[in-house]
Parts: sequence; structure tokens; C-alpha cells
Amino acid sequence: MKPLTETEIRAAFVNCSKGEAKRLPVPHDLREQPWDDLDYLGWRDPRSPVRAYLVAELDGRTQALALRCPSSTGQTRRTMCSMCLTSPVSGVSLMVAPKAGAAGKQGNSVGTYVCSDLACSLYLRGLKDAGPGARLNESIAVEAKVERTVANLAAFLAKVTG
Repeated sequence: MKPLTETEIRAAFVNCSKGEAKRLPVPHDLREQPWDDLDYLGWRDPRSPVRAYLVAELDGRTQALALRCPSSTGQTRRTMCSMCLTSPVSGVSLMVAPKAGAAGKQGNSVGTYVCSDLACSLYLRGLKDAGPGARLNESIAVEAKVERTVANLAAFLAKVTG
């Protein structure tokens, strides 16, 4: 993923108003992000544990989503992320995105299960430990896993914007 600026991130939101995009918190450490190892940039809102954000560059176009997710439930059962097919010890959350445009204004939304810390890219590449038994034993290369994750992300973005 190419490095993004705060301005580029705020301009990329497709499912919230420009005013909302202007007010939401953007990570202060954008320059320190491992951009070369990211398929998307994701972060949780430090002021509100039920808000998360995701920015991806697909087909040369940067798109960002505002997401809602449940606060910690204390559930100990591990679930699999729909994006990267990891079951991290840190958990997986149902993240719900209001649909873009008129459908979103009517309250329609789309959800998917995503690593709670939004670190799919780092888990896939072995740069962050997801814990014992968190990854499927697959014989495909990391590049193929990344392609699958990007395809899953693109499908989710298409549901939000479609």
C-alpha cells in the first residue's frame, strides 16, 4: 500500500459525510506505519471502542470506511476473520459499515467479521503473532494469502458502495 496523508485518508471516506470524516480521529503515526506490508490501514477509535476505520487502495483508488463494532463482550471463543482467515487470540469482531449513499442514509448496513485489531496484513506476513493455532495450515504461498485477503476486502467494499 502506498503511504497516505491525513488529507488523503479523510477525502477517501465513502460511507460518512465530509463533516464526519473531518472530525474522526486519524492515526498520528502515519509516517511510521509499515506501508509496504499493509493491504489496508485499519485502526480503532481511541475515544470510542465501538468505532473503527479502514482505508484501502484497490484498483488505483483509495476508499475508506467508517465501521461500528461491539464493545468487548468478554467472550473467550475464538472466531475466524472473514478477511484473512485468521483466528487471533486478540479476537475477531463483527464490523458493520453503513452503506454508501442513499441506502446508508436509510439505515442500511453491511457487516463482516474482521480481526479486532485490524492487523490482518501483519498476521498474514508473520509480522505479528496471532497466537497458537490462529492460522490455518495451508500450503499456499504468502502472496496467494494476500491476494485472497485483498479479494475479500474488495468484495466487502463493493457491498458497502454497491
